[in-house]
Amino acid sequence: MSDEILHEVREGGIAWTTFNRPQARNAMLFPMYQRIQELADEISADPSIRVWVLTGAGGKAFASGTDISQFREFKTAEDALGYEARIDKVLGALENCTKPVIAAIAGACTGGGLGIAGCCDIRICDASARFGLPIAKTLGNILNMHNFARFYALVGPAAIAEMIMTSRLFSAAEAKHIGLVSEVLETPDAVAARAMELATTMTGLAPLTIKATKEALRRLRKATSDVEGDDLVTMCFTSADFQEGVDAFLNKRAPKFQGK
Repeated sequence: MSDEILHEVREGGIAWTTFNRPQARNAMLFPMYQRIQELADEISADPSIRVWVLTGAGGKAFASGTDISQFREFKTAEDALGYEARIDKVLGALENCTKPVIAAIAGACTGGGLGIAGCCDIRICDASARFGLPIAKTLGNILNMHNFARFYALVGPAAIAEMIMTSRLFSAAEAKHIGLVSEVLETPDAVAARAMELATTMTGLAPLTIKATKEALRRLRKATSDVEGDDLVTMCFTSADFQEGVDAFLNKRAPKFQGK
């Protein structure tokens, strides 16, 4: 695989994109998010592509979230809202992509990585996969209302509340039980093979049916997301706790949250 932070292959009607920072558990840099947004538009407009697969290099992580070093300078409400708006555009582009998107997940799928996987149409994983939003344990930040609506529609209020409020990671079996993934395979190689099998099958199906299904589900999710929540985002991102969480993470120590 190349040294590119995103490795892209298009062949036989299938686009295959790999998050390629295995040394950092495929933590997402802002240019990676930006490229995913661009790819969603490109793939929608490319009649030769019928299915898009997203996966992570190395077998240890799909994507472990946003690279936390990028939060060092976050201080203001504008920083917080700008970040959330930026990520929301990326996730919205995935949802708006007219082609079906498969998340082929091995290892950690957390934070922003889980946000990306949650906006895919089909999610499969290996037995080692772990899923979560451990923000109450790491940074002390919060999801915006669009992301709450996405997870509310995907796994329901009880699962998303437990995921955030306990900060524990859900196993592959638990993820299947709550409907977060549709299949659990034994190994990363088995996940890749199954993703290719699914993608190949889907290239032969009626594209307008798939497009209409995606759009119908997107409209239903949107109907539950138009709720004000900027005050919650700014409360968390501009707090002393958030600064403590970033510093603790980057210095490899446990954070000491104070609720202020």
